Amino acid sequence: MSSAMPREKREEKEVDTMTGDDRNRMNIRTIGVVGAGTIGRGVAHTFAEHGFDVVLTDISEAQLADARKAIAELQRLQRLYTKREVVADPAAVLDRITFDTGLEPLERADFVLENVTEDWDVKHDVYLRLDRICKPDVLFAVNTSAISITRVAAVTGRPDRVLGMHFMNPVPLMPMVEVIRGFHTSEQTMAAGLELLGRIGKEGVVVADLPGFITNRVLMLTVNEAVFCVQDQVASAKDVDRIFKGCFGHKMGPLETGDLIGLDTILNSLTVLFESYRDPKYRPAPLLQKMVHAGLLGVKSGRGFYEYAR
Repeated sequence: MSSAMPREKREEKEVDTMTGDDRNRMNIRTIGVVGAGTIGRGVAHTFAEHGFDVVLTDISEAQLADARKAIAELQRLQRLYTKREVVADPAAVLDRITFDTGLEPLERADFVLENVTEDWDVKHDVYLRLDRICKPDVLFAVNTSAISITRVAAVTGRPDRVLGMHFMNPVPLMPMVEVIRGFHTSEQTMAAGLELLGRIGKEGVVVADLPGFITNRVLMLTVNEAVFCVQDQVASAKDVDRIFKGCFGHKMGPLETGDLIGLDTILNSLTVLFESYRDPKYRPAPLLQKMVHAGLLGVKSGRGFYEYAR
């Protein structure tokens, strides 16, 4: 007697052996994005451009309005299209994004990316609320440059479903994402996160969960030391950046990069690194602190080490 199984039964059996995590990876359709700052709106824009439905939340109506305006800038979108393969109707991209000041709409999200300020107390509160609101099988991606993924995961009832995704600015143009594995992060969670990045045309590089990871342990030191050079009158901001671009082939100098990231974000990241390692090399330059206190935050405020049209 033949032991061959009818084709219909074989296919049914193959489907039945698919794990819940496999199904979750395939069924990610709605992305929740918490925080509508520069990175958050870039993340929302990128996922919407690749056909995902996006729920973008922020506590500030003004921040959401700014995000909507930035994403709706047709000329900006068209400039991006000339550099990348993805071409989408700008109006359709905006239509895929829901803007809201509450976290409750994230109950329908399949995957959540959090982009709030680099402040532990703020993140702690957000994750307590997200854990209550979101479906039990939803994965949380922490978009942080310095805060421990393991510490964030411990706030939730799903530590194995929390990973780090450190996106770079501008998000739509940067091809690579720093992906961080927390102590409890499962292999299934890492696989789902990397696959999701692939669906938006980005490559993930996996690193260990230590403060600053790779990018910020190196970049924050560079920006901070460049600020010290200006503070100590070694050279002007413009000349510091010229040296990095002319001598090392960098597209942007460290102070231009600091302005783009936001000098407040630079200061917050350095503070976290200093508190984490207790190493004086991470002490923020006094000039950096003074500029942040004065509201000179870079591109976002219209003035940092350079002036910007608003």
